[in-house]
Amino acid sequence: MTSSTSAIVIGAGAVGVCCAYYLAELGIDVTLVDKGDVCAGASYGNSGLLVPSHSVPLAAPGVIWSALKWMTKPDSPFYIRPRPSPSLVSWLWKFRAACSEENVERAMPALRDLTVIGVELFRELDEACESDFGFGTAGVSYVYRTEEGLADGRGEAAHIAKVGLQAEELDRDGVREFAGLETTAIGGMLHPYDGHVTPGRYVQAVAEAFERGGGTIERHTAVTDFETDGRRVRSVVTDNGVLQADEVVLAAGSWSPAIASRLGVRLPIQPAKGYSVRFRRPENAPAAPLILGEARVGMTPMGDTTRLAGTLEMAGMDLSIDRRRLDAVRQSAGLYFPSMEASKLDFVEEWAGLRPLSPDGLALLGRWPTWDNLTIAAGHGTMGVSTSPSSGKLVAQIITGDEPLTDLAPLDPTRFG
Repeated sequence: MTSSTSAIVIGAGAVGVCCAYYLAELGIDVTLVDKGDVCAGASYGNSGLLVPSHSVPLAAPGVIWSALKWMTKPDSPFYIRPRPSPSLVSWLWKFRAACSEENVERAMPALRDLTVIGVELFRELDEACESDFGFGTAGVSYVYRTEEGLADGRGEAAHIAKVGLQAEELDRDGVREFAGLETTAIGGMLHPYDGHVTPGRYVQAVAEAFERGGGTIERHTAVTDFETDGRRVRSVVTDNGVLQADEVVLAAGSWSPAIASRLGVRLPIQPAKGYSVRFRRPENAPAAPLILGEARVGMTPMGDTTRLAGTLEMAGMDLSIDRRRLDAVRQSAGLYFPSMEASKLDFVEEWAGLRPLSPDGLALLGRWPTWDNLTIAAGHGTMGVSTSPSSGKLVAQIITGDEPLTDLAPLDPTRFG
């Protein structure tokens, strides 16, 4: 147990808010800092899916070939905008090396633990928070329109079965029963251990619980620099003044590399733009979440609306909306459920946000060795909301010296050199 009594957490998305919450739960005086408001970034427009079924990392054999095919399609699920960027080239080189069976076997147990433990922690947070955030555990069904897609779904299910996560195959009638709609899908894979939340409400609910417990949130406060003393970060310099604490946690998502560079820390994280839209739920809309397999789009009920979320567009720190890619997300539901064609839906929101991707599909989580009081919690990619409670709990355990809830070695933030 350390003698630390205060901490500054940089970043008020899902991961940062959970870091602050679990640290404060241990009696540490925590200040949460963000350049915007709570949940103003990537966490807000997330699909809200809690997915142990995503225990196969993004970096896996065959992904590069798929990416090259998708590069020719402006509305594909994955796109890299060519640009002169040394950091992107370096990231792609590391990503290429990570697209191996060895990386998959190493990463799967870590992702399983972070997500499975995360679902249980979501259950606890649902009871602890005063505000309802739409937590549900009805499972998630991946649905497919083609034999090739269904074969991919079976293959991924076989992979995660190696780490104890069993899926159930559905035929067309099974998909129809799960969704409650007529469908063009020929089958699917039901993952019963998955769940879902409304992510904006979830992050706000945890932030409210953190403040009720005495935590401080400095909104619209950008970190501009650090003051150091030997191997310690003495204070965090912001545009609203200087903050001091015993510990500093960097959980600023895609903005983490720029902030970390002020301390000479290089984080191999690239922003990947995702898109989502919400529409008012028709009476017959599915009450349980689905993933539209070939489209790579999640469809999640959120109160009186439903959200469609998907795509990865690596275009740098660019939040502009590509209408072709957004329209592909809007139209995806109708491809699988004819009654949900885009022209029949009442859309109420469209959104784009930057997810922080590491080269191997695992978060960077742990102490940074050149600084005695700096902990990194970044690079969660598309799994930020799903793994936020377990990441926050781990950060608290790292700082207090308690036994971590899972093996930290695969998450070592220095593993890329």
